[in-house]
Amino acid sequence: MTNISARQCALDILLKVIRDASYSNLALDSTLNSSGLSARDAAFATALVYGVIERKRTIDYQLTLRLSKPLKKLKPQVYVILMIGAYQILYMDKIPVSAAVNESVKLAAANGCSFAKGLINAVLRRVADNGICLPESNSPEYTGIKYSCEDWICSLWKDSYGEDNAVGLLESSFAADDVALRVNTLKTSAEELSQMLASEGFEAVISDSVPNALIVKGGGALHRSKCFEAGLFHVQDVSSQLCCSVLGVEEGDTVFDMCAAPGGKTLTLAQMMNNTGRIHCFDIYENRLGLISSAAERLGTGNVVTEVNDGSVLNSSLPSADKILCDVPCSGLGIIRKKPEIRYKKKAEVDKLPDLQYSILCISAEYLKPGGSLVYSTCTLDPAENEDVVGRFLDGHDDFEPVRVLPGLTRPCGDTDYISLMPHIHGCDGFFISKFKRNSRGV
Repeated sequence: MTNISARQCALDILLKVIRDASYSNLALDSTLNSSGLSARDAAFATALVYGVIERKRTIDYQLTLRLSKPLKKLKPQVYVILMIGAYQILYMDKIPVSAAVNESVKLAAANGCSFAKGLINAVLRRVADNGICLPESNSPEYTGIKYSCEDWICSLWKDSYGEDNAVGLLESSFAADDVALRVNTLKTSAEELSQMLASEGFEAVISDSVPNALIVKGGGALHRSKCFEAGLFHVQDVSSQLCCSVLGVEEGDTVFDMCAAPGGKTLTLAQMMNNTGRIHCFDIYENRLGLISSAAERLGTGNVVTEVNDGSVLNSSLPSADKILCDVPCSGLGIIRKKPEIRYKKKAEVDKLPDLQYSILCISAEYLKPGGSLVYSTCTLDPAENEDVVGRFLDGHDDFEPVRVLPGLTRPCGDTDYISLMPHIHGCDGFFISKFKRNSRGV
């Protein structure tokens, strides 16, 4: 095990993410596991990594103003060191400017970039002197640079949900410290679990948004807790728990989770069924199903069956289901605060998704018994992936009718049967939930 500093660890991770296109969570886990960092330093390194990624566009703009050459001309190590230093100066109030600058210069020397020490020192001091600078408010790139997000996402939200909601979504898109848990009702209660977590140093309060959920203030290493090892909970956002509640599963049901990985909804539904019936969870990757099986074993949910299956292709060997959850692959625009790379997705990556989503929804509907219920959901806020897919499905399936979901919650998109959950309104991830019932004539 090699002992390195938190800033060096952050530099190594960000180089993998920015230069080598690695996933931030995978690069973070692998590097931290071999770093030898204390819990405090690991938390600092993590804050630097996710902070730099989520503020990347804003930081790039600040650096561009203080440099005489384009960012792409910089050596990758120098570029990332500048970003780490700028992030500390602009967004971490407890880090003195002198420390941010001096430690960045030391990083340059330690990583074969002594030639850039003067440049790094000068640029970061200019950043400190000028603070966050933005283009003119009427310029097309103003919003994207201010909120460190692709312009097309800013425009999509403004055009789809109005100026106020767009600003609310963008302001809430930065990392949230609190973590939501689903209490394993097969083993404990919300009250008991909150007390047990408190004895381990976690501040957990019972959610008022959905039954059997806890909100852990400030998060923390929950996966290392005794309660986790005992299978008393799994981590799951309130939005996903609400989605599961909408499906309305009952004891003895046969339930399909069509695109199950990473499996949080499968586990919640299994508990809602009181470990009875069968919940078939499908995914196209066997290794991802293995993770679900391991989690089900930890939680004691014995009614979970995993099977490799492509949700976009009809599988005649499958039985009929009483309830179906069709939580499809999506652009993830509702979970930017948890996966900051999503804010830089290109529109072309998203444009092809609605046809796949529609295909999965149509195939899923084929498995549903007459009188059964189907939930179509996404963790995105994009009408093309949500409302448009639902409308297209209903237009082509007269044996299905919409069911109003979560009637007591605010509907920012108008008085509809479906709902778009928004972080700044509902205090959870961005999420779309719709529900359909298959009429008795659907055979």
